Amino acid sequence: MKYLAGSAPDPLIPDLTELIIGAIAFLIVFGLLYRVLMPRITKTLQDRTDKIEGGLNRATEAQDEANRTLRQYQEQLEDARREASRLREEAREQGAQIKAELRAEGEAERQRIVDAARAQIDADRQQAATSLRTEIGALAVELASRIVGESLADEARRQRTVDRFLAELEEQPASAAGAPGSAAGASGSAAGARATP
Repeated sequence: MKYLAGSAPDPLIPDLTELIIGAIAFLIVFGLLYRVLMPRITKTLQDRTDKIEGGLNRATEAQDEANRTLRQYQEQLEDARREASRLREEAREQGAQIKAELRAEGEAERQRIVDAARAQIDADRQQAATSLRTEIGALAVELASRIVGESLADEARRQRTVDRFLAELEEQPASAAGAPGSAAGASGSAAGARATP
């Protein structure tokens, strides 16, 4: 057993031939890898670096573009707000102007209606005065005819009597016009008018 142990190589100490062959093989493999694979690895790493840097550059450019677009949108929004404010102000001014015009038109229409009503009232008053004058004249003539006992058929005389009677009525104060003696005074003046041709 000693013999086997003494002649067996130590596994921890490599054989010199194997060590040299292994070192040469390692250098050959390393040289091949360095010549063939290293440029490819370097190229791949460079491409990856360029790709990452390009992505970062593109991201920065996209961010800048997004910021520019955002500023443009904010400016457009501000312009739109100013325009909306201007339009609101114009609408308010137009509304006030329309309101003033409608108020003026309404005032003019009201004034026209009031003027028309006054004109109608004046016309009705004039017509009523004429009608009353005719009726009072007829009543005065009839009353005078009864008092005097003669007919006042002559139109001119009758008209003079009626005019004189109405003139006397207009000269009397309003309080005396309602007094009971006014009818007697009026009939007396009518009788006096009858006596005078």
